[in-house]
Amino acid sequence: MSRIYFDHSATTPVDKKVLSAMLPYLTEEYGNPSSLHGFGQVAAKAVDTARQQTATALNCQAKEIVFTSGSTEANNLAIKGLIKALQIKGLSKPHIITSMIEHDAIIEPCRELVQSQQAEVTYIKVDNRGIIDSAELEAAIKDNTVLISIMYANSEVGSVQPIREIGKIVKKYNEKRLRDWEKVRTAERGDKPQALYFHTDATQAINFCNIDTQHLHVDMLSLSGHKIYGPKGVGALFVKQGTPISCLQRGGHHENNMRSGTLNVPGIVGLGEALTLAVADREKNNAQITEVRDYLVAEIQKAVPKVVLNTNREVSAPSHAHFSFLGVEGEAVLMGLDLEGQIAVSTGSACASSNLKASHVLLAMGIEQEVAHNAVRFTLGKHNTKQEVEIAVQVLAKVVERYRKMVPEY
Repeated sequence: MSRIYFDHSATTPVDKKVLSAMLPYLTEEYGNPSSLHGFGQVAAKAVDTARQQTATALNCQAKEIVFTSGSTEANNLAIKGLIKALQIKGLSKPHIITSMIEHDAIIEPCRELVQSQQAEVTYIKVDNRGIIDSAELEAAIKDNTVLISIMYANSEVGSVQPIREIGKIVKKYNEKRLRDWEKVRTAERGDKPQALYFHTDATQAINFCNIDTQHLHVDMLSLSGHKIYGPKGVGALFVKQGTPISCLQRGGHHENNMRSGTLNVPGIVGLGEALTLAVADREKNNAQITEVRDYLVAEIQKAVPKVVLNTNREVSAPSHAHFSFLGVEGEAVLMGLDLEGQIAVSTGSACASSNLKASHVLLAMGIEQEVAHNAVRFTLGKHNTKQEVEIAVQVLAKVVERYRKMVPEY
């Protein structure tokens, strides 16, 4: 029986080079990096190296990196930590702008802030490709807007947002705010205008997109190790110097007082190595993955009738091929592929895989609820081959045909 993995947006296998870099810190070099003795200092040096690797990948300063347990924590720290810091400074009822297709790690912190009346939130719509309108976003900025948080690449359909363009809008707006303030007579100015900050959840984009934080004009960027052939349980948040963040997790003074907790040394070492490899191999991997993904799309469209491709390949990450197999529940296709061929796919974000509601991402794109329930996500990685595609499509065609026979109109 085949064993094929087409669910790389959920997680990726650890690269052998990453594992090799981590192994010493799982065995003989087990010191706590906060300890002053030799064991601790070896660990601390490894963390410093990984921090610099991360900073190099993101084109930022090492001191602007905060290591976390993953993107979910990084996203919560970015959103809630910023709002908390601004509230401590006296700002009341700040305004946040985000999109309707964000991961729950963005949506839920925003919802919590609204429910507790600590902030107001505007959700920007997307078009049928899953792309926001930058003009609509710019029009949504208000005097009390302090944060824009837009996902770089969507985890379900793969749509890539115009992050650099949004970053330029934020930069332009901040410059205008400052110019208008400077035009006021010195005696009447008051405090400097509140800056508008820009955060992107780049979890799904690291492997495929430009992550140069200066090029993107972002103030904060979240990432996770296990999406880039690194270990689970480790991630990072880039926080541009001068961006106010108040810690959410207390109990120590780690990470410049932004995130308490003993550092996950093996994980951090693995993250640094994985990021280095991701940047170095991006062009080669993108070309290979695109070729296999496009072959998958063509083979599915040839072998399976009444199928809708929800991923617009012109504006999406090369890894994604998101389909709706009309008349068949996506969960049925997923289980059929797994049981008959040990072929792993998904019906959406793995974090919500037990939730049988139609995807909020697909509904936001204007896809009908019934069609959204027919959805299956294929996400490819650097090890997938055309031979795997051929095997998977053969099994897929049989699975879809069998389930459609159970539905009268099919």
